[in-house]
Amino acid sequence: MNETSTHDGQKRQRRAVAREERMRQLMNYLPQRRIGVFDHLRPQRWNWYLVRRPMERTIDQQAPQPLTIRQVNNLRHFWLDGIFSAASEAFYLAFIPLFALAYGATNQQVGWITAIGNLAGAAALFPGARLMEKTGNRKGIVLWSGGGVARLMLLLLALLPLFTLPPMIAILAITVLNGIRAFAANFANPAWTALVADLVPEFMRGRYFSMRNLTMGLATLIFSAVAGWLIRTGNQWQADPYLGYQLSFLTAFLLGMAGTYQFAQIREPRSARHTEQVRQPGSLSAALKSSPGFLGFVISGFVWNLALQVAAPFFNVYLVTHLGADSSTVGLFASISSLSAIGGQIFFGRLLDRRGAVFLQLITGFPIVLLPVMWVFYTEAWQAGVNNLFGGFLWAGFNLANFNLLLQVTPNIGRARAVALYQTGVFVSAFVGPLLGGYLADTVGFRLIFLLSGAGRLAGMILFLLMTFIPLQRLIKAQEEMGAESSATL
Repeated sequence: MNETSTHDGQKRQRRAVAREERMRQLMNYLPQRRIGVFDHLRPQRWNWYLVRRPMERTIDQQAPQPLTIRQVNNLRHFWLDGIFSAASEAFYLAFIPLFALAYGATNQQVGWITAIGNLAGAAALFPGARLMEKTGNRKGIVLWSGGGVARLMLLLLALLPLFTLPPMIAILAITVLNGIRAFAANFANPAWTALVADLVPEFMRGRYFSMRNLTMGLATLIFSAVAGWLIRTGNQWQADPYLGYQLSFLTAFLLGMAGTYQFAQIREPRSARHTEQVRQPGSLSAALKSSPGFLGFVISGFVWNLALQVAAPFFNVYLVTHLGADSSTVGLFASISSLSAIGGQIFFGRLLDRRGAVFLQLITGFPIVLLPVMWVFYTEAWQAGVNNLFGGFLWAGFNLANFNLLLQVTPNIGRARAVALYQTGVFVSAFVGPLLGGYLADTVGFRLIFLLSGAGRLAGMILFLLMTFIPLQRLIKAQEEMGAESSATL
């Protein structure tokens, strides 16, 4: 009886896939037919379809198993959201500290801007996770919080110089607006991660995310250079030191809202796993016990990100104040990093499918340890560009591995809280790091914080090796032994 039901279910599934494929072929034929007949009569109504069709074909080719039309549409909208979001970040992420510098901010004040933003992000994670578990509305939380309030803050940053505030008040306003932006963006993070786990099938995550990240890198590559040029040109026009930043933040807002629109088109999957997560959200203690390597992932992530944030806000500041670069050079070097990241996405995406996320994080993490140390020896701005060239390549692989590891080591039940715990560790370290770095930059100098960043990264990788890699290897070995025993019994 069970075999008959299973066979009937498989036949129904094959028929449904066949119907959807016929519908897709029909939809592919209709716009070609319509455009061929009416091309000379009026503007195209189907051009957007012909633009997105290659993306849908790419998604189909990445999947080793058949996808439904809804899955393809969701993955396409999620991909486009990533492209618009990356383009938006290119216009503001590297330039908020420089915007504060234009108002006369000190190194310590720049550190406070970054630190308060990270603290606000950390404070948002558990409330975001609890709301997601209570309502189950993952998409809605992402839209109004990360896609709405966070991006509205970019518009307010663009309008800030219109109020002709005193420099100290303006720096305080930048700090507050950036903090609200970070809170709203990270309030949506647990819901976003839980949604992505259902949105992207596990059998195609490596290839899909590598291609998505590749196109996001292309967007960053193109628009980082545009942002640097826009800021430099705007600031030179009528000798206004803020106009370029206003134009850049306004562009970031518009591109971000385009990403929000694309994300709004996603039809949220309603899986049995998601229903179980809402009904039984789980606990952190259960997540720690049921997921070997997760605690080590949290601890090593805290140390790693503390080391990053000690120096991260000050690389561009050092580039401008000590190596003689300008905003255009900052944008150019960001583009160089993005260009090398494109090659990294292609190379490491394939390696991830072959060797796994743990291996990939190890072989990219240890070389990244050396990147901040090299800044100690730089005397010319172009040398930092070489650093960005290698760094972009390595960070592409590390970020790809780290996100896949987060999905791998967090349990299905209680994932939102587990993700919130990990991200809280990241943001708490990111709050402490810039404050420590800002204090040391003002009292000792930039070179010390670059050396400390390298030492802390090395400590984080050693902890990851001991507390995540080894437990996961033990788990894999135990599963293989159990599989061998089951085969022998049969």
